[in-house]
Amino acid sequence: MLDILYRDEYLVAINKPHGLLVHRSAIAADAEEFAIQLLRDQIGIKVNPVHRIDRKTGGVLLFALNKTVEIAMQQQFMENQVHKKYLAVVRGYTPDSEDIDYPLRKENGTLQDAFTSYHTLKRAEIEVPFGGHATSRYSLVEVIPATGRMHQIRKHLSHIFHPIIGDRTHGCNKQNKLFKEKWEMTTMLLHASQLTFTHPVTGALVDLKAPVQEEFNRVMHLMNWNS
Repeated sequence: MLDILYRDEYLVAINKPHGLLVHRSAIAADAEEFAIQLLRDQIGIKVNPVHRIDRKTGGVLLFALNKTVEIAMQQQFMENQVHKKYLAVVRGYTPDSEDIDYPLRKENGTLQDAFTSYHTLKRAEIEVPFGGHATSRYSLVEVIPATGRMHQIRKHLSHIFHPIIGDRTHGCNKQNKLFKEKWEMTTMLLHASQLTFTHPVTGALVDLKAPVQEEFNRVMHLMNWNS
C-alpha cells in the first residue's frame, strides 16, 4: 500500500518509494509497477500526476483527481509557484549554505537557467578508509530548487563536487560501490521532503511533508544523524 500523505476531493499526495516509476516509460522497460496505477487501484479513482520526480527519488508526489485541477496545478509548477524542499546525503563536507546558479542543457542542446540553494543540516566523519583517506566524510543537506529542470538537483550537486550518494548517472561511482559493498545500499539518497502550494480550488495554503523512508533512515543512523 502506498503511504497517502494528503487527500481531498481534488488532490491526493503520496510518499513515493525510491525506485518506483511515476508512470510507464520506454526507457525503463524493466518496471512492472507504477505509482499512477498503484494509487488508482488503492483509492479506486483515476489519478493524474501534476509533476514528476525521478524513479530513484523518494518523497512527496502529487496527483489531481480531475482535469481542471491537473491543469491548474501544472500551471503553478510551470510558473515556479510551488515551493519544494529536498533532503540529500552527499559526498564530503558541504559549506554551511550555497546558491548554485548554473545553466543546464536540455536534450536538444538548449541551455536553460537553473537555480538551486541548499544549506547543510549535518556532517559526519566515519571510520571507513576511502581513496587514500583514513576516514570518509558526508553531509546531509536541505535543498531548495528555484527552477525545475530535469535532474537539476543531481546535476547541480555534482557540479560543486558534492554528488548525491547512490546517484549512478551524475554521482561518484567509487562512493556508490562503497555503499553497495559495505552496507548493501543502492538507494539514491535524494528525498522530496516538502511541497507547499496554493490549493487550486479552495485557495488555502497546503503544506505537505514526507518522512524519509527506510533506506534513507538507515544511512541517517549510520551517520549518527538521528540523535
